[in-house]
Amino acid sequence: MRTAGRVSIVGAGPGDPEFITVKALKRIQEADVILYDRLVNEELLSYAPPEAIRIYCGKAPGEHAVPQEGINKLLIRYGLQGKRVVRLKGGDPFVFGRGGEEVLALAAYGIPHEVIPGITSAIGSAASAGIPLTHRGVAASFACVTGSRCHGDGTPVRWDLLAHSVDTLVIYMGVKQIPFIREQLLLHGKPGATPVAFIERGTTHRQRSFLCTVEDMQEVAAQVKLGNPALIVVGEVAHIPEQVAALQSAASMRIG
Repeated sequence: MRTAGRVSIVGAGPGDPEFITVKALKRIQEADVILYDRLVNEELLSYAPPEAIRIYCGKAPGEHAVPQEGINKLLIRYGLQGKRVVRLKGGDPFVFGRGGEEVLALAAYGIPHEVIPGITSAIGSAASAGIPLTHRGVAASFACVTGSRCHGDGTPVRWDLLAHSVDTLVIYMGVKQIPFIREQLLLHGKPGATPVAFIERGTTHRQRSFLCTVEDMQEVAAQVKLGNPALIVVGEVAHIPEQVAALQSAASMRIG
């Protein structure tokens, strides 16, 4: 009789390897097999045993190294072999990470599994750029949405509701959809002067941040050659870093 192993669905955080949780790091150190995504900092793989099998499962826009069905099959195969498997995913596995699909696939074969949360990009990258998603007197709510569902099959993003129902809107995977996002926000009454922050490669040494507005977001994205991965934050909280910088400058002048 085959003995099922344990599959750990692990969130690696938004980019900085030091954002990994203690529990997640322990699972990497114990792993027989690691299936890792494109946005995982590869420094984390150095903590795995030398003999651990490492399988790249990266997904770039329109380009998948291993289709999701193939990833599920690998998890099942190694799980049924009794291996200690780590499915290492950028951010949090249950926030636009398809971790739920993997858990369902494992459950269908009775394979023991666990989910280890990670810091999702909306929180990690925004904080790294100095943007609080909620701020007293400015924003009491936020919503996260994926820009990859702007077109095509599936339930469409309800931009008509998102334009007014939350104070801060955080958009994942939206770089290529910025013209459409801008159009939809303006169409549904979002003021053109609403602040927007772009955060590219958040929490890493290559992080870049840009402030613009809904009205000029397409123009600014083109000017700075915004690339993936990037987070888009729409709302008044995008102004907070600018306010912090002004206060720090004023304080320096007083001290000087």
